[in-house]
Amino acid sequence: MATEILMPALSPTMEEGTIVSWNKKEGDELAVGDLLCEVETDKATMEYESQSEGTLLRILVPEGGQASVAQPIAVAGEKGEDISALVAQAEKEVAKSTEAAP
Repeated sequence: MATEILMPALSPTMEEGTIVSWNKKEGDELAVGDLLCEVETDKATMEYESQSEGTLLRILVPEGGQASVAQPIAVAGEKGEDISALVAQAEKEVAKSTEAAP
């Protein structure tokens, strides 16, 4: 079953982060502990390890893109799985937070 990968709170004061680089690309297999991406926080650039197993099906926030804590940044699941509804919902969340930003 597909799941959203959410922007983690990598520091106590972090409200949003910037994806510096993705270490996995769409279609890559994921295992718990794999280096997924690097995230720039309000204090430092940190590595984000995967908490999911399966396949990285969709990257929702590209390199250089920002996301609020707990906002979806990617989708993981089984190869060939229909994730259209999950992606549509996640893209609405991304659009809503972008509109709310000053």
